[in-house]
Parts: sequence; C-alpha cells; structure tokens
Amino acid sequence: MKIIIDKVQELCETRIKQSPERIEQLPRSGSDRIYFRIFYSDKTYIATYNLNIKENKTFIAFSEHFRNKQLPVPEIYFVNEDITIYIQEDLGTVCLLDILEKDGFSNYVFDLYKESLKQLAHLQIAGDKNLDYDICLTAKEFGKQAILSDLLYFKYYFLDTLQLPYDKQAMLDDFEALATYLTKTEYKYFMFRDFQSRNIIINNDEVHFIDFQGGMKGALQYDVASLLWQAKANLSDEWKEQLLKYYLDVIDELLLKPIDRQVFVGQYNGYVLIRMLQVLGAYGFRGLFERKAHFLTSIPIALKNLKNFLQNSHVGIITTELSRMLDAITSQEIITNFEPFQADEHTPLVVTINSFSYKKGIPQDESGNGGGFVFDCRGLLNPGRFEEYKTLTGQHKKVTDFLEQRTRMNEFLNGVYDVVDISVEDFIKRGFSNLMINFGCTGGQHRSVYAAEQTAKHLVAKYKVKVLVTHLNECNWVKEISTKQTEIA
Repeated sequence: MKIIIDKVQELCETRIKQSPERIEQLPRSGSDRIYFRIFYSDKTYIATYNLNIKENKTFIAFSEHFRNKQLPVPEIYFVNEDITIYIQEDLGTVCLLDILEKDGFSNYVFDLYKESLKQLAHLQIAGDKNLDYDICLTAKEFGKQAILSDLLYFKYYFLDTLQLPYDKQAMLDDFEALATYLTKTEYKYFMFRDFQSRNIIINNDEVHFIDFQGGMKGALQYDVASLLWQAKANLSDEWKEQLLKYYLDVIDELLLKPIDRQVFVGQYNGYVLIRMLQVLGAYGFRGLFERKAHFLTSIPIALKNLKNFLQNSHVGIITTELSRMLDAITSQEIITNFEPFQADEHTPLVVTINSFSYKKGIPQDESGNGGGFVFDCRGLLNPGRFEEYKTLTGQHKKVTDFLEQRTRMNEFLNGVYDVVDISVEDFIKRGFSNLMINFGCTGGQHRSVYAAEQTAKHLVAKYKVKVLVTHLNECNWVKEISTKQTEIA
C-alpha cells in the first residue's frame, strides 16, 4: 500500500506542484478500486488507484462528456501516464443513504430523492446525446445478452449455492423469456447501471453522482428501479409510488411528449426484479465466496425486499420455474438461515475483550472459565517502531490509518471474525454468560488496541451482544488514557 500512496503523492507533486499535507485511504467498497483523500491546507482531492485501465478510461471519458453538459458529476483534474491513478474533485463524504439513516423519512430526505431522480433523468437523456458508447466496459447496450448475464450471475453465485432442486433447463428458458420481454422498450438512453443512494453525494443540499463507469445504453426504468428498491434504504411503498410518478413527470417534460405509463410501469417492475436478482448475485459472490461480512449480512435484507416486491407488484412475465424458485428463496426458512442469531435484552452473554502487552502477560479470566481466545498481533508491522507513532495508541487515527494501509491487519481480523463468530453465536443460543477474547502485542499500545476495538464493533453490529473492552498496557502514561473499562452496547 505504501508504494501506491507514494505514487499518488508523486502525481500530486508533479501536477499540483505541491506536496500534500497527508493522504488517507478511504474504506474499501465492493470493487477492486482503492480510494484516497488528499489533504492540502485549503482543499481536498480524491485519488483513485485502479489497475483496470479500460475501466479508468471509461470513467474519465464519461466524466468529461457529462461535465461538458453541466451534469452533476466530479471533475477529473489529473491522470498519471499509465492511467492507473486519477485525481478528481472531492464532492464530500455524505451520501444520500447517510442522510436517510440520520434524518429518517423526512420531507427533506424526500426532496433529496426527488432532486436525485430529476438529475438522473437529465443525466440519462442529455447524457445520452452524442455519447460514444464504444468506450463502455463490456456491452455497449444493456440488451438481451446483458440481462441474461445478470440472471446467470444470480443463478451461479446465489441460487446454486442454496442447493435447492430445480429444473435447470426450464429455468434457462424462463430467463430467455424474461430477457426477451424486457428488451422490447423504446425508452433507451444512458443507463447508470448502479444508481443507488451510496453513489449520490450530497453537498450543500445539491446532489452529485459518482461511480458510473459501468454505464451503457439501456432502459430508463433500470436506474429508477435500482434507487427506489434499494434494500438498505427500505423506502415505503407510498414513497416509491410518489417518486416514480414524479420521475415520469420529469421524463414527459424532457422528451416533450407523454410516455405510455402503463407499458413503462409494467417493464419497470421487470427491471426491479432483474436488479434485485443481480444484487443477490453480487451479495452471493462477495459474501458466500469472498466471505466479506458486510455482504453476508445484507443477504437477508435483500431477500425480504424481494419478498415484499413479489407480494405487491406485477411483472409482465415470470414463468413457472422462475416463479417457483423465487417463492422458495424468499421463504422464512431461507431468510432465517442467513440471519445471524442475535442477542436481546434477556441474553446473559457478556463478551470481555482485552488488549495486553506480552511483557506483562496474558490477562486472567475472572469468570472462572479458565480463559478464552488469545490472538497474537506481533506478526503485523509495529507502528511503535516509528517515532511519529510512539506516543499514540491504536485508537488514534494516524495509527489506524497505518495499520489499515501498511499492514495486513484487515486480513488478520477477518480470520479472527471467522473463528470468534462461531463461539459467540453458539454461546448466545446456549445461554452462556461469559466469553473472553484477548489481543496481545509487544507493548499493548497499538496493534492489540486497534484489534480489540474493531472486534468489539464487529460483534455489537452483527450480534447486538454486550461487550466490555479493557486495555492493559505496558506504559503508565498509556494506562491513564486507556485502561478504564468501557462498555459497548
């Protein structure tokens, strides 16, 4: 990671003619792209590192085209020679989903959704004009083959993992029929492809769009379906209905003629289904195959969203085998299998998490159980070897950045979670009252403190279990800061 950061800094110094104050890696998403925020005294930038050159070229070209049409996308400032790094405008840190989670279903949030749909319509229609679709990453158009590809993605990475018996040839025939039906639309313009609330940045009450490199020509309905039926947002049926009507009013104005709403909505429901199945395929791949916790915990939410859609909407064509399997995967039994067994107010389990110094020894278990997990963090590069981190702890941002960017801490913790989760879930089910987890490093100051804090957050988020965190350090000055027992609930 240090090599990449050095390359970002070199590009800044070459093009901006000034060395940045600091560069921070941003949290990873589902893609292989790595993002950084670059800090100067008066301005910040976003840098993207990506070895997929065609993807970079597509995003840069789309951005330039949309900016020329005054559409709300970031400006690309600089690109390195091998097109693996580009520096773009920093639109801020707050996305539409953040505001929804903070403010709830308020009038302000509803207006932001309306503005997002209005700007989407302009991006789709104005952005389509004179756009060179030859630069698209895969297909130029979201046509029959692209729809079938999404359906097969769902089949291989989600449906088949459940090992439910079904007629595979009948399913493929159903996919073919659904794909054929959905390609028969006259409303084909620019399709964002991943238009959801995390890709809508809010800055000074204005909406901006990011991550549209997967765009292509396609049906208007797809992007609207992606936003309004995003499982994490969980919009009410009333909001969905009102926002769809508003979007159709905007489209009528932009196209200078009323569209056939009955036909449009019928196909819209079909694209809602396609989008939901594509998302389940993505969750299956990232969660069931790559074992990423965020995507695993999103699966039951997506299944409930699909179940609600199937109960309340009509798709023009869902044939027998597909319909049967959709009913099967949205059964309560399947949904429950993906939901972690969580604690409630009556759960006796308390997980005690300690960070400690090996020079002082492993903490004693006062519960009478004779001990618990002990994880050795000394195989990770020690920030304490560097002068600038010696007086800090694993709770300081500079240290957390170091551990996340320059060590394999994330891989280490993923392994910890795989092991610890088994016991936590079992102890909750069996009514046990105590579990101890210890993280040790040389001085008990940096690596073990960070690991303990992150594990506590993981267990609270996933299992809602009561967690007590204690930091037992070698140095007295650290003790004053961090030995106080803290409860996370």
